[in-house]
Amino acid sequence: MTVAGGESRDGQGGPLAGVRVVELAGIGPGPFAAMLMADLGADVVRVDRPGGAGPAIAPEYDVTNRNKRSVVVDLKAADGAERVLRLVERADVLIEGYRPGVAERLGVGPETCHARNPKLVYGRMTGWGQEGPLAQRAGHDVAYIALTGTLGMIGKPDEPPAVPANLIGDYAGGSLYLVVGVLSALHHARATGTGQVVDAAIVDGAAHLAAMIHGMLAAGSWQDRRGSNLLDGGCPFYGTYETADGQCMAVGALEQQFYDEFIALMGLADVAPDRKDLARWGELRDAVAARFRERTRDEWTAVFEGSDACVAPVLSLREAPHHPHLAARGTFVDHGGITQPAPAPRFSRTPTAVRSGPAQPGADTADVARDWDVPQLRRTDDAPHDSPEKGS
Repeated sequence: MTVAGGESRDGQGGPLAGVRVVELAGIGPGPFAAMLMADLGADVVRVDRPGGAGPAIAPEYDVTNRNKRSVVVDLKAADGAERVLRLVERADVLIEGYRPGVAERLGVGPETCHARNPKLVYGRMTGWGQEGPLAQRAGHDVAYIALTGTLGMIGKPDEPPAVPANLIGDYAGGSLYLVVGVLSALHHARATGTGQVVDAAIVDGAAHLAAMIHGMLAAGSWQDRRGSNLLDGGCPFYGTYETADGQCMAVGALEQQFYDEFIALMGLADVAPDRKDLARWGELRDAVAARFRERTRDEWTAVFEGSDACVAPVLSLREAPHHPHLAARGTFVDHGGITQPAPAPRFSRTPTAVRSGPAQPGADTADVARDWDVPQLRRTDDAPHDSPEKGS
C-alpha cells in the first residue's frame, strides 16, 4: 500500500487547491464532510473547542481530521466569535453541525457571517434539518434513517432491521450531500459573487438515496417489506451465504449471463430450479446455501477467481487492504502508522493524497494565523467550557 500521488501542503495538491474552509468542530458527518474537502485539496481549518468536541476517539487516531489544520477558540469567550469571524472574512466555506439556532447564539450564524463575507458558502449539517417539528430534537444516525424508511429495508424479514453502522445516515445521507451542496453553492458564489446557506439534513439525504426504490415501489416491482425483493436479500442470487469455515461469500449474479456462469461454477446447472419461478426461490436458495457450506471461503474464492459470476468473498476491515485488487490500486494507505482509505475519487490532472495525519487541537494556530493573516488567533488563554449542542 502506497500513498496516492499528490503534492504537499506547499503545493496544495488536489482539485480544491486554493479553497479555504472553516470547520466548527463537531462529531460525525460534519468532520467527515470537511475531511473529504481537505482530501480534495482544500485548506481546512478546524476550530476546536477548549476541552474537545465531545465523545470521540483520541485525536491522534481520528482519521476524519486528516489533511486539516486546527486552532482552538472558545466561542463562549468575549472575543471568541470575533476571532472566528476574522477567519470567515478570508474563507470560501464554513461548515457547522450545531442544532438550529446555536450558531446564531454563539455569534457565528449565517447572517453575521455574510455581513463579513457576502460570498461565503455556509454549510449546515444536522440530522433533522433547520426546520420542522423535530428540528430541535436530539438524534443519531439510526433514528434518522428509521423515519425515512431506509432502515426498514435492511435485514431479514423475520428479524428486526439490521443497523448498517452509521454509513447510510451520517456519511452517505449527511456528509456527501453536504459536500455536493457546498460545492454547488461555491460554483454559484464564484459566478455571481453571492454566497448562500446550504441546509443538509440527514433525513433528506437518506430519503433521497432511496429514489430508485420509490420508483420501483410505485411501479409495483418492489414490495414494502424487507427481505422480499431483488436487491434486499430476498433474491437467492443476490445476497450472502455462509461457507464451511463460518465465513461468507457475496453473490450478485443478477443478469442471466452472470447467473448462468454462477450456477455452472457452483455445480448446480442440472439441479437448480428456474430462477424466474419466484415460487421456487426458497428451493433455489436452499440449494445454493447447501453448496456453499461444502467449502471454505478461500476455496470458493479460488473457484470464482477470474470469472464473471459476480461473486466475492466478504472481507473484514483488517482483511480488505490486503486484497490483491485493492492493494494494486492503493485503495488503502498507511500514514502515521494508521491503515486508512485513500482519498476518493481520483483525478487525472490534480491528484490527491493523505498529506498529513489527524489535526491535533490547537497545534496549527501559529501557522494559520500567519497564512490566513489573522493574528488574533495567537491567543492561548482559552479555558474549557461546555460544548455547544450538536445537531447530529
